[in-house]
Amino acid sequence: MSLVVRQVIADDAQGVADVLNPIIFEGLYTVLDTTFSVDEEKEFIAQFPEHGVFTVAVNTENSEVIGFQNVEPFASYTKAFDHVGIIGTFVGGASQGQGVSKKLFESTFEVAKQKGYEKLFAYVRSDNERALTAYLKQGFEVVGTAKKHAKVGGVYVDEVLIEKFL
Repeated sequence: MSLVVRQVIADDAQGVADVLNPIIFEGLYTVLDTTFSVDEEKEFIAQFPEHGVFTVAVNTENSEVIGFQNVEPFASYTKAFDHVGIIGTFVGGASQGQGVSKKLFESTFEVAKQKGYEKLFAYVRSDNERALTAYLKQGFEVVGTAKKHAKVGGVYVDEVLIEKFL
């Protein structure tokens, strides 16, 4: 598979929804519990923070979005966290295990540094071993576990807190 990684555009909304919604629907790998319409994704892309990073991986053979990663500012109520971003990574099921997340990380790290981020932070479901392994391979370190941090489908889920200095 040949892929290109680039910054998101509004026309990617369908592809982003096509990657994200099956993951949400499955209910096993994210704490997100409500799927998104294409219009909601378009609005999310349009309103995405200027200081944020939103990267998509596109299969060049069919122009299909197969994964995405975004970094949003950690907090807007103080400038003390301007150097910290919250990162999320999503790769479609058929594209997992093919190096997509590695390419996303490479691009996202570079753009994040250009935008002034010095540290990326993430919450990963404790039962999502594949995601945790992917982040650790990219140099993230575990800094703690938030017990019963989310409640998905009536079930408590612990989240592992990880960080990486860029």
